[in-house]
Amino acid sequence: MSHRKLFPKAKNLVECTSGAEALEHIKRVYEDSKRQIDDFFKALQKADDADLKNLHFTGACYPYVGIHIPPSHMHIDARLSYGVAIDPGTYGTSVTKPDLFARYYVEQIDLLIQHHRVPVYVGESEDPIPLPFAEEILISSEIHEKLWQMDVGFALPNLSRVDDKIANNTAWPHKGGILPLALFTAERADYSLHRLHHYTGTSPQHFQNFILLTNYQRYVKEFIQYAYNEIENGEEYSQFVGPGNTIIYNHRFEKREPEGSHPEHLPQMPAYHLKRPDGDGITFINIGVGPSNAKNITDHLAVLRPHCWLMVGHCAGLRRSQLLGDYVLAHAYVREDHVLDQDLPLSVPIPALAEVQVALQDAVTNLTGQSGLDVKTRMRTGTVLTTDNRNWELLSDTLFGVFKQTRAIAVDMESATIAANGFRFRVPYGTLLCVSDKPIHGELKLKTSASSFYNQRVKQHLLIGIEAVRLLRERGVMSLHSRKLRGFEEPPFR
Repeated sequence: MSHRKLFPKAKNLVECTSGAEALEHIKRVYEDSKRQIDDFFKALQKADDADLKNLHFTGACYPYVGIHIPPSHMHIDARLSYGVAIDPGTYGTSVTKPDLFARYYVEQIDLLIQHHRVPVYVGESEDPIPLPFAEEILISSEIHEKLWQMDVGFALPNLSRVDDKIANNTAWPHKGGILPLALFTAERADYSLHRLHHYTGTSPQHFQNFILLTNYQRYVKEFIQYAYNEIENGEEYSQFVGPGNTIIYNHRFEKREPEGSHPEHLPQMPAYHLKRPDGDGITFINIGVGPSNAKNITDHLAVLRPHCWLMVGHCAGLRRSQLLGDYVLAHAYVREDHVLDQDLPLSVPIPALAEVQVALQDAVTNLTGQSGLDVKTRMRTGTVLTTDNRNWELLSDTLFGVFKQTRAIAVDMESATIAANGFRFRVPYGTLLCVSDKPIHGELKLKTSASSFYNQRVKQHLLIGIEAVRLLRERGVMSLHSRKLRGFEEPPFR
């Protein structure tokens, strides 16, 4: 069967037998498309009013990757959670930013070729690169006016394509159609990459494969101090990047002076990146308070396909036996956040992931020096209820029945959202919270008690999160990606 018949929505296809070869062709297609956009803008800058009517942009499209797997080349291995097709058929997707996703593309394509013993095909998709998603182009007011005066032909983001139907398992093709190769199309990925830069104040290229999320600024201060010490004295992390893309270099890796300047105003959810050369460093983000922020940031982080995201933040303890500063390791969630109800029905359970749970508990043991039954004096494993009501305490009489029936041990406003979006996007997740108040038992977060809690626990809590990342990294990411996150019909790419 011809390439065109197998992949009717792609053209100029090239057969590739390795991930590295495929990546080179992806880069070529992508760079050609960017060059077309750049050349048109150069012509537009030189054009006078009389020439405008003769200028028209013919379009520049995303690269395309496809693979056809006949029944005779199926590879059924129950141990694999990604890098393998579950059903025979033809799979394809548009792709973007080959420099940013280079390691990911090479790894995923190599796995498919290895497991199915068939080539992949790389060419041009039919999906145009929207002008806002192309490389940053400085458009002067004069050029902007010219664009409005003419029918240029530039594509704009198509919201009918920028959606999560693949991830939500709500838009699968009819029998015989092209199956999705990845959870996200190129346009959906580009949308999130731009949103990430906007919300965090840092470029997507700096994000690392392990992500720590918090809901309080004091953790940021501790992380910055930890990062400075690692860059100054350590041999693991090569760079520390903050909002505004400020960069501090570890001179053991690269003798360069700091770059960039801190922004006058911090972005909504500032991100800090302690980078390793292999990308397996730590990205730390203060997401603020509330499930809307938690959903927003994880919606966009998901396109980077991180190995894990962990929530390390504050919660309200619900048990009288808990003390301020105690830890809560979530093994189940009550979803009263409501922000994901349309994407993930409440009937869908959010399972605890054994590898993450063990790493978090081991990290508590390593940092507190407590083991065995002694760990239970400062950490409790149980159900966390996530609410969208910041003043839920004023409804404690109404909610008390829910607390009793669910056996919840803590309340917060982000954890269930982060875990549910991890489940939805097949990103391993976990939660370790710290009890900062006990409202239903009369211990409110008042100035004196709060200051004592922050002084005693914030640094240790942060270090536990960092230690958990170290353990997960050293124990291997292949075991981290659980089959519990994969469905009946799954794109082969992780």
